[in-house]
Amino acid sequence: MPNVRSISPLSLASCLTAVFLTGCEKPKPPPPASEPSSASQPAPPSANPSFARLKGKWQRADGDYVLHIRDVLPGGRIDAAYLNPNPIHVSKAEASANGPNPKVFVELNDVNYPGCTYALTYNPATDQLAGIYFQASMGQRFEVVFQRLP
Repeated sequence: MPNVRSISPLSLASCLTAVFLTGCEKPKPPPPASEPSSASQPAPPSANPSFARLKGKWQRADGDYVLHIRDVLPGGRIDAAYLNPNPIHVSKAEASANGPNPKVFVELNDVNYPGCTYALTYNPATDQLAGIYFQASMGQRFEVVFQRLP
């Protein structure tokens, strides 16, 4: 029978401890994610430069109806008010650039105006907004023109 050398329990424990400690080193945490620089972040969409011409107070030629376009925000959303002569709630107002001249869509939602809309186009030659007013409760469409107020 071959000569088997016995290992003392103390030696065995020391050897296992050494193996355990070298094999169980704490992993290093990953480096913190660096913040992207502002130069690499995409800029928010800017408003179309032609939309600046839409800002102002516009009065309908056939009455005291006033559309006040306070601002056109990036993405085309319009900050607007509508008066007849009292304020009427504007539930939606947007500008778009389909074609050579900017377009304005306004939806009203108030007493006597539920779902009434304006679909207008800016005419730079006359400095007017012209298009169709949809009177929802009557189901009728009317051609309208808004002139810029000073």
